[in-house]
Amino acid sequence: MEEATNHLDFAPSQRSTVGVEWELQLVDMDSNDLRQAANTVIKQAWQVPELKPLVHREMLLNTVEIASGAHTKVSDCMRDLRFAVTSLRPKTNELRADFAAAGSHPFAQPAYQRVTDSRRYAELVQRTQYWGRQMLLYGVHVHVGVESREKVLPIINTLLTYGGRLQSLAASSPYWAGQDTGYASNRAMVFQQLPTSGIPRQFTHWEELERYAADMKKAGVISTFDEVRWDIRPSPHLGTVEIRIFDACSNIREVEACASLAHALVDYCSSLVDAGEELPRLPDWFIEENKWRSARYGLDAQLITNASGQTEHVRDSLANLVEQLRPTARELGCEPGLELALEILEKGGSYTRQRAVAAAVPESPLDAVVSLLRAEMQEDRPLTAEEFLDTHWADAARGGTR
Repeated sequence: MEEATNHLDFAPSQRSTVGVEWELQLVDMDSNDLRQAANTVIKQAWQVPELKPLVHREMLLNTVEIASGAHTKVSDCMRDLRFAVTSLRPKTNELRADFAAAGSHPFAQPAYQRVTDSRRYAELVQRTQYWGRQMLLYGVHVHVGVESREKVLPIINTLLTYGGRLQSLAASSPYWAGQDTGYASNRAMVFQQLPTSGIPRQFTHWEELERYAADMKKAGVISTFDEVRWDIRPSPHLGTVEIRIFDACSNIREVEACASLAHALVDYCSSLVDAGEELPRLPDWFIEENKWRSARYGLDAQLITNASGQTEHVRDSLANLVEQLRPTARELGCEPGLELALEILEKGGSYTRQRAVAAAVPESPLDAVVSLLRAEMQEDRPLTAEEFLDTHWADAARGGTR
């Protein structure tokens, strides 16, 4: 058992299998505020055998996590996620609740959110106090299978050099508790306040990671390794590398874009390890700076690209990365998802659409933003402010003030 020894087993896994988790908000159809209805929705979902494996509890009762199975293609993961959302909608409709997705809710107050009845979550909040109660955050997590534990840490260390690019692509949390934070991903800033969250250390050998885990258990920081909540981490019990840096995407097309980029990137790094090639690395201080820059500026960030401190606009850097990964993506069957990533670069990310809608509806800006997020979930695609205002927004009927 992992808890009884310093040994950290890494489960056997097929190379480059992929699974995707998407944390969804439950919002009230009338007020657009969050609804604490996850227990009811999940309990009903678990009565359906084919739906139960895809629907999971999360820390807050306003959250439903949907998770795909393990597949060889991202498109199959998207099929699972679509099935889950479609199957859950009749259940949420009965409650006059709807789904929305973003890294944060624009105006909900963290203090009013209820925590799922779980010893694990209760202990987290008790230990972390104020910051634990601020975890009104939602993400997309992508698992990619790695066939050998010896490859895991080199892959993760290489992925950290791309972390700012990945975070910029999915940034969707500009608002927090009713305020525009000035950040593209405020989720990135808040989540790192938890112990064992944020950027991982760059371990060289698996034994170093085992020693870290053993020390943290001995000191009472964690009880199991899954309480290590790094932006990119090994998931030893699944045999995967888990990329957790993405804000929750506002629609499934953007989930597919992020998942496809992650899938191809991990496999590409795995191939570099196999070939014995030198892997790109950045000093910790540059990785930290890139995380901040991408959180602050999103797709307008200038990111540090090498150990010499050279910078490149993140849109150019991501476009170049897509072209670099194209042969790998073609082999994996996720090239269409890379094209969706290029769409985000061209048209802008969720955070820009949210701000555009808020600016267009000054009398109730954040109410309009939540309605935009709901509409993108329903349409399964990004919506420009003009599309949303023409087809989904009727201010006279809503009468919102936020």
